[in-house]
Amino acid sequence: MEMINSIGRRKASVARVYLMSGSGNITINGKDLKDYFPMPDIQLKVTDPLTTIEVADQYDVKVNVKGGGFKGQAEAIRLGISRSLVKINEDFKSPLKAKKFLTRDARVVERKKFGKPKARKSFQFSKR
Repeated sequence: MEMINSIGRRKASVARVYLMSGSGNITINGKDLKDYFPMPDIQLKVTDPLTTIEVADQYDVKVNVKGGGFKGQAEAIRLGISRSLVKINEDFKSPLKAKKFLTRDARVVERKKFGKPKARKSFQFSKR
């Protein structure tokens, strides 16, 4: 099997995911998954698509990710892995779609407006 690649995005993060047959190694920006994401719940978020369709030890995953924080990056990687798996086999689509791993979460930070301290917050108001 040749290398399959796809892109996942979430908030400000962009993940380029390369999937190839192997033994289940996940490398993110040249580091191992456990080194890049030390928190177990974030690691779980990244490996969720592979464990959902029970192919965690069949594919090696190489990821380049930039932008955003660790949660946005993890969810971008999850989307990228899910898209790659669907490219490999269309049968994987329904279990991944049931868990909403193929949906691009379009929520991003709202921009700050002028005359306000944040996007919607107003300065304290007093009549006197």
